[in-house]
Amino acid sequence: MKFVATAIGVLVLILGLGWLFQGNDFFMYKVFAPKYEGVRREVFENTKSYNQAAIQELQNMQFQYVQAGDTQKATLADIILRRAADYNMDDPKVPSDLRSFVAGLKRERTSVR
Repeated sequence: MKFVATAIGVLVLILGLGWLFQGNDFFMYKVFAPKYEGVRREVFENTKSYNQAAIQELQNMQFQYVQAGDTQKATLADIILRRAADYNMDDPKVPSDLRSFVAGLKRERTSVR
């Protein structure tokens, strides 16, 4: 009888410790996950592949804008400005023609509205 009570006590203790550690993991995740993800995002945005892809995408959209008709330019300008807002256009890797193109679109949009 004492053995069964001890076994049940050990089982309850193991389950209680498991629950305690699981709660601790949840607390640690809740506290540190946003900071961890922020660092991961910052590291990702500083990778060579991300920067090259972002610049290439903006250059492709610039080419499409130049080729587009007047009715399409407004829509493309909105898309380009949204994408450029998520990217650091002051980065030295951004070609000066692309930087001045985006700045021109911003000036054009702010003067229209």
